[in-house]
Amino acid sequence: MNRKPGFLHVATNFVLVLSALLASWIVSFYITKAVYSAIAWTPHDLLSLLINAVLGFCFFGIGIAIVSKYFHRREHYFLNDMLEALKRISHGDFRVNLEWDFGRNNEQQRHPYVQLVDSINSMAANLKEMEELRQEFISNVSHEIGSPLTSISGFAKALKDDKLNVEQRHRYLTIIETECFRLSKLSDNLLKLAVLDSDRQPFHPITYRLDKQLVSLILACEPQWEEKNIDMSVEADELEISADEDLMSQVWLNLIHNGIKFTPEGGKIAISLTRTEDYALVRIADTGSGIDEQDHARIFERFYKADKSRGRTIGGSGLGLSIVHKIMELHRGSIAVRSKLGEGTEFTVSLPLQLDAAKA
Repeated sequence: MNRKPGFLHVATNFVLVLSALLASWIVSFYITKAVYSAIAWTPHDLLSLLINAVLGFCFFGIGIAIVSKYFHRREHYFLNDMLEALKRISHGDFRVNLEWDFGRNNEQQRHPYVQLVDSINSMAANLKEMEELRQEFISNVSHEIGSPLTSISGFAKALKDDKLNVEQRHRYLTIIETECFRLSKLSDNLLKLAVLDSDRQPFHPITYRLDKQLVSLILACEPQWEEKNIDMSVEADELEISADEDLMSQVWLNLIHNGIKFTPEGGKIAISLTRTEDYALVRIADTGSGIDEQDHARIFERFYKADKSRGRTIGGSGLGLSIVHKIMELHRGSIAVRSKLGEGTEFTVSLPLQLDAAKA
């Protein structure tokens, strides 16, 4: 199958050259016939054939020279456009979209120039997207850091007022302490993401009981869900997996804390662990406020908050689910969300039972 397009290409070129050569000979035949008629001369058949052949080759050569000059000029313009596009990209201008048309049939799509144009356009588009993400990331970090710093600065100035009573001072100090914790948590999450994105993240999968890990972490969070009178139910099959236990602890804690955070007083959280073929399935469902369907595709983006109006009152930087998603990628697993506003949220984590460091 790979040789067929190459054979067709050669055959097509051969037919084109032969057609051009025949056309040159036909033109030379009618020109010499007109000349012979004008000068009233009838040469020998062999001489006439030789004259027609030589003249035909001359016309063919002239045609090739003209066409070649046109293609060389077109190639020159093409290379200039390529260099200009690469120069713009190197200076940070990623609004590049080359529109050279070389045809789009199956054979021409593999032409080096077509592939070069597509590659440069694709590179520019990817770099533009990365730059937009970088700018958005910087903006989000600046906002997340600036908000608590503004609060800390404002309440620290207020504490200088000698007229404040003990209760007011205590309230202001509590706010400052809360905002400092937010900054510390943000810094910690940013560091985690930076390490996960790099090759410096230690990854040591071991075989352990996933059901015991889940129960242990749920009990560790007992003060939080008992404080809100949340009905916590757990159904976990005995199941062993091969994974990085510390990283997976971060996944479960993030999801459990999110469930507790967004579940109202007296709500319910259900956690289940089952096995399907070679995967462990963990479902964490709550009866909280839910997530709008239009936000489902973006909740794993960094700093994205589905309910921005509640971001300050509930807390959080929008990095927790990004960390969860990254850890699942390292484990060759997946995480999905099913939720509607006012109907709660369910996260489903699919994790391979066996995983080694080399595969991950």
